[in-house]
Amino acid sequence: MSLLKTYGSRFGGALARRHVRRRGIDLSRISFIPEETKRPLQREGTDPVGQMAQYRAESPLRRLDLPFAFDAYLVTGYAEAREVLTARDTYSNDIRHLFSGSGPATSDDIGGLGFTDPPLHTRLRKIVTPEFTMRRLARLEPMIDRIADEALDALEAAGPGSDLAKHVAFPVPFNTICALLGLDYDDREEFAKLGSQRFDATNGAAAAFGAVSAQREFLFEAVARQRVDPGPGLIGQILQAEGDEISDVDLAGLADGVFTGGFETTAGMIALSTIVLHRDPTYADLVRSGNRETVDRVIEELLRYLAVVQVAFPRFAKQDMELFGTRLKKGDVVLASLSAANRDPKSAGEGPDEFDPYRVPTSGHLAFGHGIHRCIGAELARMELRIVLPKLLRRFPKLGLAVPESELEFRQLSFVFGIDRLPVTW
Repeated sequence: MSLLKTYGSRFGGALARRHVRRRGIDLSRISFIPEETKRPLQREGTDPVGQMAQYRAESPLRRLDLPFAFDAYLVTGYAEAREVLTARDTYSNDIRHLFSGSGPATSDDIGGLGFTDPPLHTRLRKIVTPEFTMRRLARLEPMIDRIADEALDALEAAGPGSDLAKHVAFPVPFNTICALLGLDYDDREEFAKLGSQRFDATNGAAAAFGAVSAQREFLFEAVARQRVDPGPGLIGQILQAEGDEISDVDLAGLADGVFTGGFETTAGMIALSTIVLHRDPTYADLVRSGNRETVDRVIEELLRYLAVVQVAFPRFAKQDMELFGTRLKKGDVVLASLSAANRDPKSAGEGPDEFDPYRVPTSGHLAFGHGIHRCIGAELARMELRIVLPKLLRRFPKLGLAVPESELEFRQLSFVFGIDRLPVTW
């Protein structure tokens, strides 16, 4: 049992936090999270816990009780979250200073677009952005179409009562992103498991960052192989275009960002969307028989309503500053709750906790984040949902849950909300 867990269980969280603040911290070793601080990662069914709406109503900025030497604050309102995520010069996304040189994860394991600042972030994003334009992504439609059909074949072959998450929700985005990157099929199943573990805070940061480290090793090996023999995917294309101008660390970080942003999030959306659409046959009919505009409208509301990425990348204050009436010190961190911001009535309109595909929000949702760190794979995720959900509902017009929704086990403490098992019947 770790020191923090021992203190947390025997003497309470306050003593553990005092110890950390006195001795310093390696983020990858944290295994104690105060109960109140878990709220942004928890759900009641598919809804954020009620305290998130309470936080949003009480104050634009809430201090979190975390065992850090710096203070952490949570933003829950839509306008406030956009303001924080839009600010380019006020914050840093680089978290490497929180890691020691050894342990479950080191600063060398952390990279990718989400944890990188300009000018490096600008350079790396410029390399991959052309591959994620709608025009370039259109080339992937036949492949995604085929992957979706194969997944639905597997679900049908498994028979009623089988797991939609296993046969459809996970393999469609996983096989799509692996093909896009040019990753071999070997060891994909183990790689996929690590993808889920890295977003799970149940066992503390040590386990999550251990999964990050293991996944990065997989990608380092893939980059090293393709530097000698470039493949047809994105990794090979970047190596042919950039050569020695891009390091293995930076390219592995890019690949890691593309993979994690394009797999676990979309897998969660496919499974959870199936649950939401099952609640009202009229909504399922909109997707099954609606035109492109109608399907897209439903998908946008699903993205807003579910907000599977619960918290945006942490942002560290670059200097002492004031934010929404609160004084922040240099190094303090601000976290934006995307799930709470998407349920803000000031942007979502009336009944923000209801799923309503006819909703006319005052502005766009934050499911993909906002600003320079907005998810680069947003259009790919939309394309996959646009292909998979209508196919699923047409192939299985009587699709339903094999167990009551109240018996489903949703992820309870994960930065990417989802469900790992979804038994269905038809």
